[in-house]
Amino acid sequence: MFRIGILTISDRCSKGERDDKSGEAIRGMVARLNGEVVQYEIVPDVREIIAQKLIEMADVTGCELVLTTGGTGFSPRDVTPEATSMVIDRAAPGLAEAMRLSSLSITPHAMLSRAIAGIRKQCLIVNLPGSPKAVTECLDAIIPALPHGLKVLRGVVGDCG
Repeated sequence: MFRIGILTISDRCSKGERDDKSGEAIRGMVARLNGEVVQYEIVPDVREIIAQKLIEMADVTGCELVLTTGGTGFSPRDVTPEATSMVIDRAAPGLAEAMRLSSLSITPHAMLSRAIAGIRKQCLIVNLPGSPKAVTECLDAIIPALPHGLKVLRGVVGDCG
């Protein structure tokens, strides 16, 4: 079973002004990953706070997968990709590319996503959009590959040739 963290990045949700429907959407899909949510947090759109929480989830809680939602667009407050870039050791661009490609068949706005994915030690961090519908569509695109990737990252699967 994979240890999963969910990090919702939203000024309004962090203030209790809006329910976190995107985090709920992620939680609803975790069963398809054979995963258990071991940490769930809501933080405002502040780069340093996001980075600190990602480090905590990866290094302290021991999450093998952290799924973020929100902060991937063009708004000046959207800084999730920058915060993620601050903490990852290696990029995993194929995941973000697959999400954008899949979403482009649904909306041309998918090309406006700045989401990234990367690896911090033995934790995969994936930025997802902020809307529940887009979260579901993007996870649908990458879930088939995630278990294998997480097993490789853990060292459980070594020969991928």
